[in-house]
Amino acid sequence: MFDVAAPLPLDANQRKRLEFLVRAGNTPQKLAQRARIVLLAAAGRPNAAIARELDVSRPTVLLWRARFAHGGVPGLSYERPRPGRKPAIGPEKIQAVVEATLQTTPPAATQWSVRTMAKAQGLGRTTIHRIWRQHGLQPHRVETFKLSRDPRFVEKLRDVVGLYLDPPEHALVLSVDEKSQIQALDRTAPLLPLRPGIPARQTHDYHRHGTTTLFAALNLLDGKVIGTCMPRHRAREFLHFLNRVDRETPSTLALHLILDNSSTHKSPPVQRWLRRHPRFHFHFTPTSSSWLNLVERWFRDLSQQRIRRGSFDSVDALIAAIEQYLATYNVNPTRFTWTKDADMILAKITRCKAALGTPH
Repeated sequence: MFDVAAPLPLDANQRKRLEFLVRAGNTPQKLAQRARIVLLAAAGRPNAAIARELDVSRPTVLLWRARFAHGGVPGLSYERPRPGRKPAIGPEKIQAVVEATLQTTPPAATQWSVRTMAKAQGLGRTTIHRIWRQHGLQPHRVETFKLSRDPRFVEKLRDVVGLYLDPPEHALVLSVDEKSQIQALDRTAPLLPLRPGIPARQTHDYHRHGTTTLFAALNLLDGKVIGTCMPRHRAREFLHFLNRVDRETPSTLALHLILDNSSTHKSPPVQRWLRRHPRFHFHFTPTSSSWLNLVERWFRDLSQQRIRRGSFDSVDALIAAIEQYLATYNVNPTRFTWTKDADMILAKITRCKAALGTPH
């Protein structure tokens, strides 16, 4: 038995508007279906029969009968406001995850992982990962640093940075250092070449065939490098390199060399040589401050582009590869530019010391 309900009263204008909604091709489907419900209800059809014919539930039929009775045709377009999606976690929980990441460590471990933090906070791993990404947190990463204890740190820093930012007139500034103990490593099997989806591969084991030391002077004016390989790293070899720098630079220009504090650079023979060559001026970086010497940046490129993935069956082969790299590089050199002044560097070091809680 169908439930019997009184037919909905319709005037001619309402019927015309409802029929138009049903026929019109641009009427939203949910609105056309509501109009059909009202038309069938106005024809005296039972609620259950309307629900079965239109494949809707009986409460839906009752709902739109009541909406039409209360609001007429415009009432069929009414949509009850729906609440937005509730956030999965509140701001307090997000703050708790961030503070725990920054201020605590898990039991028996040095840093949090996504899994350990998710377990500790009762959240999913995807949620923890999203919070860390939004706040720029990477607990799995660590970088190293070293603070110089040179008592003349500020004086040396300002001297070297001053040469970078405001070099003297009628002079060349050269960044000089040695890359010592470069090993001639010969892989035990040939390199497997790069293929789609597969990186180049090489064996982790190798044969050692000796070492060489590269002496290099980076010209900050044009980026060219004067370099030579020698078997040892002593004052004798350094003097030999200085003589080469003397020959390959214009004799009318003063030369300001930026060097580290190696004893090779301060030995008595070197001091005597400097007195005989007054156009050479040495400027020493603070101790434990190799980052101040721009030639180190060039050494990194040399290692990455020519040495690290190379295979050399002798020291001579290694030297030939380095000399080939030098010759190719000097055809189109890169001019390395220093951008930070001494005050910016000192401010950053001060902040680092404050974070460490040390006055030294």
